[in-house]
Amino acid sequence: MKARKFTALLLALVMLLALCACGSGTEQSSEPSTQPTQQGSSSGSDNEQTGGDSEQQGDTGSELAGTYDVTVWVPEAAVELTKTQIGNFNSSNEYGITINATVEPVSEADAANNMITDVAAGGDIFFFAQDQLSRMIQAGAVGKLGQGAAETVTANNDAGTVMAATAGGDLYAYPLTSDNGYFMYYDKSVITDESHLGSMEALIADCEAAGKLFSFQLDDNAWYLVSFFFGAGCHNEWTYAEDGTTIEKIDDDFNSPNGIIACKGLKKLLSSPAYNNSSDVSAFANGSAIVVSGTWGYKDALDILGDNLGAAELPSFEVDGQTYHLGSYSGCKLLGVKPQEDAKTGAALNQLALYLTGKDCQMERFQETTWGPSNLEAQADPSVSTPALVAYAAQSAYAVPQPVIPGGWWEFTQVIAIDVKNAADETGYQAALDKYQQSLDALMG
Repeated sequence: MKARKFTALLLALVMLLALCACGSGTEQSSEPSTQPTQQGSSSGSDNEQTGGDSEQQGDTGSELAGTYDVTVWVPEAAVELTKTQIGNFNSSNEYGITINATVEPVSEADAANNMITDVAAGGDIFFFAQDQLSRMIQAGAVGKLGQGAAETVTANNDAGTVMAATAGGDLYAYPLTSDNGYFMYYDKSVITDESHLGSMEALIADCEAAGKLFSFQLDDNAWYLVSFFFGAGCHNEWTYAEDGTTIEKIDDDFNSPNGIIACKGLKKLLSSPAYNNSSDVSAFANGSAIVVSGTWGYKDALDILGDNLGAAELPSFEVDGQTYHLGSYSGCKLLGVKPQEDAKTGAALNQLALYLTGKDCQMERFQETTWGPSNLEAQADPSVSTPALVAYAAQSAYAVPQPVIPGGWWEFTQVIAIDVKNAADETGYQAALDKYQQSLDALMG
């Protein structure tokens, strides 16, 4: 009998060791868990969010059951819809999660500034513009997504928005929209010949003949200014270290023969009496026939122009007998989840983030605000269409997905337009580009 007992005990021990070996992998589960995570870390680049696809719940769903008091920051236009969507999440999620949310109107720009100023006092979930991602990481305002969440985001959203939410090879945020770029709104009562839409020179002539303005914010905004450089074939690419914030390399050729071509095209518009430094569609009410802006201005532009509102991709400009189609940046809105000290709260917030950025919620946002979806299924829906989104899509063929770029670059790049405006000839253009290059070199240190 003793031998039998010993044999049974030995067998049980072997089975236990085998089970332990099977569960010893180092890859973090994408499913909700109450195990400690890195969310309490003070460094945003070391944080990792938990949460994954809601279809991968397994038996762990009950671990997240409970009520969570959180603060959610969204642009004013989305406040009431977000409240409704959170209520729908509470009634439909299979984890037993109840989000008791205080939803506050905070713009994308203000959210970023407020978060880096005081992360602890900031929203637990917040909308922000993609160009703020590096600042969010540096401030510890966002953490890396867990494997399951990252796989879901990558599979369900367009590649440009996934790239925008990525730093150092890791995802740090959830894509919300794919519509943050610019194109051309125009007044059909002034621009009556559609064949002119493809020529910047013809459009300038139409505006001058009608005593109208061509609004393009070039004097003080590098985001719009780069359209001429990208159109001329220049590039500006950034490589970061694994921490997502340290610049390793800048591959930029603005200071080149192609850059001179960009300056020549830029000078044509800057020197026209029709030129107006604005990207606000309200300029239509103040004498503009053309405004280069984005989808956010569609409703206001429609209110001003009504049936006379047109929208199109940006035109081409001509230099030395060759045409160059104006380029642009394309971007998106992102949803950030603030790292939480409590792992369960972090996991619950990431489940809410997946829901708010899913197809149904993006479709609802389009219907309410006309924001363009990043979700691939939503983009394919025939109902997701406005003249602005059609123009944005057309311009996207000439757009560069906007990478994470430090603030200093935006500040010294926007000066190029003023230097070109004051230049008398090609020597002046080269001086402007040399000045830009010196600032770029200094940025790398």
